[in-house]
Amino acid sequence: MSESVPGPAPEVFAPHKAPVSPPQASEEVEFVQLLTPEGERVEHPDYSFDLDDEAIKGFYRDMVLVRRIDTEATALQRQGELGLWASLLGQEAAQIGSGRALNKKDMVFPTYREHGVAWCQGVNPLNLLGLFRGVDQGAWDPKDNNFHLYTIVIGAQTLHATGYAMGQQRDHAIGDADNGEATIAYFGDGASSQGDVNEAFIWASVFNAPVVFFCQNNQWAISEPIDRQTRIPLYQRAAGFGFPGVRVDGNDVLATYAVTQQALKRAREGSGPSLIEAYTYRMGAHTTSDDPTKYRLNEDLEHWKLKDPIERVHAYLARHASVDHDFFDEVDAEGDKVAAELRAGCLALPDPVLTDFFQNVYVDETPQLAEQRDQYVAYAASFEGEG
Repeated sequence: MSESVPGPAPEVFAPHKAPVSPPQASEEVEFVQLLTPEGERVEHPDYSFDLDDEAIKGFYRDMVLVRRIDTEATALQRQGELGLWASLLGQEAAQIGSGRALNKKDMVFPTYREHGVAWCQGVNPLNLLGLFRGVDQGAWDPKDNNFHLYTIVIGAQTLHATGYAMGQQRDHAIGDADNGEATIAYFGDGASSQGDVNEAFIWASVFNAPVVFFCQNNQWAISEPIDRQTRIPLYQRAAGFGFPGVRVDGNDVLATYAVTQQALKRAREGSGPSLIEAYTYRMGAHTTSDDPTKYRLNEDLEHWKLKDPIERVHAYLARHASVDHDFFDEVDAEGDKVAAELRAGCLALPDPVLTDFFQNVYVDETPQLAEQRDQYVAYAASFEGEG
């Protein structure tokens, strides 16, 4: 029997009491990058961006307008017009790049922060605000835009996406890399710790489902840094489930587009799931009920401002694509117009008729549901005439 050798003392994880810093410098993190923070194009051996400068101008417009929508929604919440808002500030490139890589047949399963992907899929931003205003439970039909309803339960949408992808597989909708169907599921680094996400990985792998798991690693699971979620880069987890994973610069819209496009083609042709880790940073609060100054350092925020996804595209277009100030001014003006229309539309949203909720549960009303409706109507009537 060999002699036992004492090992190192076990590491004790206690809740941190002061702000901590996740990894910062992008040079310390290996990922796919095609556009540097300074706005310079770079090559990568496995991925390339094959669209022209007009497409890049379109990406720039998308990101500016989505950020403007996000800013207006945050202001509306602060003014008491929304109950809550989950900002995407800093994550525009991850969402626009991946969203623009989708084809018309691909299906999206979002969390509650994918406002940029919703924009790419043609969902009216006012519908998003209706949910956060509390006047509806999501007023868009997923079939209209191939964009499912926002999921509040952390990670649950990955299971929904896997099941839907298995349905696409059984409907023989795959086999063509360009014209087939695939599914993409969005989630955050915190959700990667959820059992639902890992179960989705297992099912997707075993059944070779045509699904892309898109993790926006914004460094913070609400108030917990990424090192409380994993000891290895998140994309490497895919290997343990038997499918490929890749980490991309989530602040680089060109790289995000290229990586997502390749993963979707792989899924559509029948080669199975992939995991994309978009390495980015949440510049704002987790939601408007959160105070990030309690758990992260201002220095980190300033560091990541230098990697702003919009500014790097602005720099590229101005320096290398001969785009003048008129274009940028027009996009800014369009953003102001979109924001003004969004504000007016939000304030005009009607209050819900609560009895409608009973009508939208089942196609055919059950006796139990009718009884519940009648009880509610009688209860509501009891308040009539009270001042």
